[in-house]
Amino acid sequence: MSDLLALDFMRQALLAALLAGFAAPLVGVFLVQRRMSLIGDGMGHVALAGVAVGVLTGQEPVLTALIAAVLAAVAIELIRASGRTTGDTALAVMFYGGIALGVVLISRSSSRTPANLTGYLFGAILTTSRTDIIVFGVLAAVVLTATLVLRQRFFAVANDEEYARAAGIPVLRYNLVLAVLTAVTVVVSMRVVGLLLISALMILPNATSQLFARSFRSGLWWAVLIGVLSSVGGVLVSYAAETPSGGTIVLLAVGAFVTASVATAVVARLRRAAHDRAERHDHEHGPDCGHRAVEHDDHVDYLHDGHRHAAHEGHYDEHGHDEHGHDDEQHRAGAETR
Repeated sequence: MSDLLALDFMRQALLAALLAGFAAPLVGVFLVQRRMSLIGDGMGHVALAGVAVGVLTGQEPVLTALIAAVLAAVAIELIRASGRTTGDTALAVMFYGGIALGVVLISRSSSRTPANLTGYLFGAILTTSRTDIIVFGVLAAVVLTATLVLRQRFFAVANDEEYARAAGIPVLRYNLVLAVLTAVTVVVSMRVVGLLLISALMILPNATSQLFARSFRSGLWWAVLIGVLSSVGGVLVSYAAETPSGGTIVLLAVGAFVTASVATAVVARLRRAAHDRAERHDHEHGPDCGHRAVEHDDHVDYLHDGHRHAAHEGHYDEHGHDEHGHDDEQHRAGAETR
């Protein structure tokens, strides 16, 4: 690891991955709530047109991509809010329009330009410059600050727009801010995972955390952790395996989702089996049954063979395996099963 950090381009690549892995899930969690998980793809394709403009005119591609993505994000929200067409239709217009404009502009450029654009399409994190790091750092700081300050408003609007509007929250304003933050996140992440894969880094960590998180806040920070581990780990694996960084990062995120899905399914099955065993428990517990009693909320659990049992409507519920009587998670799971 120390040998890798001694390489200047690897330090820059890892820092870029850290910024992207941190910023993308922060915005993606609200897109998942709004059922607009694919908006990152739409922004990515519009940003492609912006990159093409930058390359064609000799301007900084990051800046032109940012301008194009922000304009598209605002346009989508305004069209959606007008009620003349659905968000999906507006997204499709931007999606295909961005691709078409990018193709036309690329055709007007030199023959070397398509090769230059490949890094933006599929990610080329090892070519990230110090200037890119500075720009990405500023943009990531904007995303982090805005989402932390406005997360409660974003949550209210994303969860139920009608209720938020009735509560006096300016829904359109916050939707526009979130759309702009999405565009900024696309630009932050485009050199890391590429414009064609950018939505994955915004959505997959949140989809994974929702499988086991017990609250919105914990789910958000779990998603950030998964995003950072996927992006930074993907850079390290891609360097060692000589594979594209963007695809490797996304595959790690997919692997985390599959692993979490299997693990939560196994845990749920084990808990159901423990609950079934508890219901078939024949021993009658009581003050003189010989098993230690454990006070638990408004009832008493009895410790039997390493399990906590509590009487419930003619049978016994499994309330945990902790011999010290502190496993409340399974108690809640048992209550939900009933």
